[in-house]
Amino acid sequence: MHQRKLGTELTVSAIGLGCMGMSHAYGGQDEAESIRTLHRAAEIGVSFWDTAEVYGPFTNEELLGKALKGRRDRVVVATKFGFDISTEPGANPMGGTNSRPEHVKAVCDQSLKRLGIETIDLFYQHRVDPNVPIEETVGAMAELVKAGKVRALGLSEAGPETIRRAHAVHPIAALQNEYSLFTRDPEAEIIPLCAELGIALVPYSPLGRGQLTGGLTSPDQLSEGDFRKDLPRFQAEAMAANAALVETLKSLAAARGVTAAQLALAWLLSRKEFVVPIPGARKIRHLEENAAAADIALTESEQAEIGERLANVAGARYRPDQLAMTGR
Repeated sequence: MHQRKLGTELTVSAIGLGCMGMSHAYGGQDEAESIRTLHRAAEIGVSFWDTAEVYGPFTNEELLGKALKGRRDRVVVATKFGFDISTEPGANPMGGTNSRPEHVKAVCDQSLKRLGIETIDLFYQHRVDPNVPIEETVGAMAELVKAGKVRALGLSEAGPETIRRAHAVHPIAALQNEYSLFTRDPEAEIIPLCAELGIALVPYSPLGRGQLTGGLTSPDQLSEGDFRKDLPRFQAEAMAANAALVETLKSLAAARGVTAAQLALAWLLSRKEFVVPIPGARKIRHLEENAAAADIALTESEQAEIGERLANVAGARYRPDQLAMTGR
């Protein structure tokens, strides 16, 4: 597996593994099958695993903790904090933001315990807390680095000013943002800023939450409890409008003898050398398919053609209330 850098501290596989869908948001799956997939990831060199306390909540970190036993030295573990989490029946598990310094430190200890490790390799703020100055939050995160509990720091969906302010307190190794052929938002300001500051960009949902695989064409395919049912881009009208784009991607991929998912990932990898996508994979065959995309080289003309022909996607990526939590 090709390697890429996250800041100066971490070297990871060029394609990582987003673990959320194994136990959160998309309906989850059998734990034993998830662990088999995670073990296979370690075997083939997919060494960058991404989780968060809110996935489950908590159960995704516990899942990784089980899978990491005997494999810790082969995996770079990223997790996230940033919410007040409720486990009350019927309550929204992902409550309001909370990045108060004392909360940051408490969550770190809890995540370490669930993961069964001594150090978190990459500790992200999941969403910027408008009620806590970023300097205070990153200051607390930096103390965790000094204490040896965390190796490197990250932000997720933060705005340019916040990123600069955070980076001035302690180097930010990685910024996690949604980025794919269907979501180009980071290209305007975030990617140039990452290049300037030496920050890696970690695209989550690099396959458009499944649409860019070519196999998800209707909201009727989504299981009960799948949070995509509430997203604008996964409403029937938007999915129907985007079907032609997906067919175009499939055609371009077939001409190269690769899958739509592989071409979509190869396009992302071609953007910049500091881009490290983390596609989700609940099945070993999807994991292996995604990993193979790291070997696909695209010319500049191919990159441009793919980008142009997959433009003008229908439907917003989030609801307005969800979008309001990004770019702060």
